[in-house]
Amino acid sequence: MKKLSFTKMVASGNDFVVVDAYQGSSASGYRDLAKKVCDRKFGIGADGLLVLSKSKLAKVRMRIFNADGSEAEMCGNGARCAALYTGKKNVRLETLAGIIEAIVSRDLVKIKLTDPYSLKLDLPVKIGSRSLWVNFINTGVPHAVIFVDGLENIDVHGLGRHIRNHKEFSPKGTNVNFIEVLDNDSIAIRTYERGVEAETLACGTGSTASALVFALRAGINKSVKVHTRSGEVLKVYFNRVDDEFSDVWLEGNARIVYKGECHV
Repeated sequence: MKKLSFTKMVASGNDFVVVDAYQGSSASGYRDLAKKVCDRKFGIGADGLLVLSKSKLAKVRMRIFNADGSEAEMCGNGARCAALYTGKKNVRLETLAGIIEAIVSRDLVKIKLTDPYSLKLDLPVKIGSRSLWVNFINTGVPHAVIFVDGLENIDVHGLGRHIRNHKEFSPKGTNVNFIEVLDNDSIAIRTYERGVEAETLACGTGSTASALVFALRAGINKSVKVHTRSGEVLKVYFNRVDDEFSDVWLEGNARIVYKGECHV
């Protein structure tokens, strides 16, 4: 068995095992590693594995492997953890979704995401005998956004799993966000995450996707506050012209929980 040094990090309730890339590991090796270390009973326990390595395009290359071993293009809260991990105040990260800029001020980390795309509003999606109006946008990874009343009573796991695998979003599937409007510039959110295959306490790209869809509905042009399941409030900043978004930033807290070694 190999001895693996790691850092456990958390951003707004999203937790990650962070490792420096070690030689000889292939994508399949990282997928297997993610399954082992993310297991909350027999491993360290996390929503995902962040693998950091040298980059020719930025300061650090970040790969994100979900708890089920699948590789994601991007992870907003993971990117904020990776930025904090570098120890730099300003840093650029290479991801499968593109280059992510980050600004770190103690435990407050703000990242600039790639411009969102594939916006679709009010898609009719049938789940059993129910018909839902679903919004879709890609903020580095695909996200479905659904407005609801009574967020606490939503069956996030059951309904989220059906939408995540719906043919409308095949073949890759989608993350699923249920949001409730709190006031003129604030929403509450619950997210079913693809790859984790469960509800998580927060999702950075999901909070961003939901904030942007809400901004369109509410006519907001600058920022939205997103109240996550963990109790932390993420802030999403952006420029909006009609239904086009640019200069999109996600801000929230991140921290190192502990460092250690495990045998894999």
